[in-house]
Amino acid sequence: MSAKPAIAPLIKLTADKTIPLVGLGTWKSSPGQVYEAVKYAILEGGYRHIDCAYVYQNEEEVGRALQDVLSSGAVKREELFITSKLWNTFHSTSLVKPALEKTLASLKLDYLDLYLIHWPFGYKEGTEELFPRDEAQNVITSDVDYLDTWKGLEECAKTGLTKAIGVSNFNKDLLTRLLESAEIKPVCNQVECHPYLPQNDLIKFCRDNNITVVGYSPLGSPDRPWAKPGDPALLEEPKILEIAKKYNKTPAQILIKFQTQRGVVVIPKSVTPERIKSNIDIFDFDLTEDEIKTIESFNRGWRVCGLEHVKNHKYYPFNAPY
Repeated sequence: MSAKPAIAPLIKLTADKTIPLVGLGTWKSSPGQVYEAVKYAILEGGYRHIDCAYVYQNEEEVGRALQDVLSSGAVKREELFITSKLWNTFHSTSLVKPALEKTLASLKLDYLDLYLIHWPFGYKEGTEELFPRDEAQNVITSDVDYLDTWKGLEECAKTGLTKAIGVSNFNKDLLTRLLESAEIKPVCNQVECHPYLPQNDLIKFCRDNNITVVGYSPLGSPDRPWAKPGDPALLEEPKILEIAKKYNKTPAQILIKFQTQRGVVVIPKSVTPERIKSNIDIFDFDLTEDEIKTIESFNRGWRVCGLEHVKNHKYYPFNAPY
């Protein structure tokens, strides 16, 4: 008889809503794999939090998995926490709600638990291309103000299409500007977060403003398509291996535990059953304060997702210190 799966603890997201500390990420989960991954994560892995996005181009398949899981009666919709993100080609206020409705149709859901602006800058609208380019192959950006985009998300929240709204890849300055004008405050900022980029200052700022940080690429995204020889490898760091051996855990489990112990929600991606299960099996031990400090000391300001092709955009988030 298999052991009962771990269930991630819940932390407060809003006055009346919680979010599971560990979720299943679906970025880079290819069609043909993500259906089984989502189904396994919920039915066998104990997951109740699934992180999606329009740009991942797999929401239809995620939706089939969610539909099958819910129709089985194994879990109820209100037990699941489903996030998706507005892509850059839908930043005008009038395009936000139709974009969310399209995502809901793909996911076969009536509402999301959390909807995020994926990036603070927009791309050319009115095209099917995810990364519209000019003749020189440069990505065509738009000058839509993310404050206008936010008005569209607020409307989605007011009409019940999503229970909560937030942002992704926002720095302190972009967040401050949003907080000053928003009618409904963002409850979440999803950002890249791992020991090479621990985001301590941004986490503190968000915490001081009641914004939950969700960390993506917690393992340093070792399967990223643009990896180069010589790039640092978190899962091979000797001190991570040493800590993992001490607790009889995998290096990945140590990196995920590092985030949750700091109050950061984490969404590791996997399509492998054993890894899906082990990634959430981290709540039977605690790292020491010294171990947390050791892991934080790996900080080198190194990013997996820089999106440098838009680094000249006025809302590009990574030119500021944090």
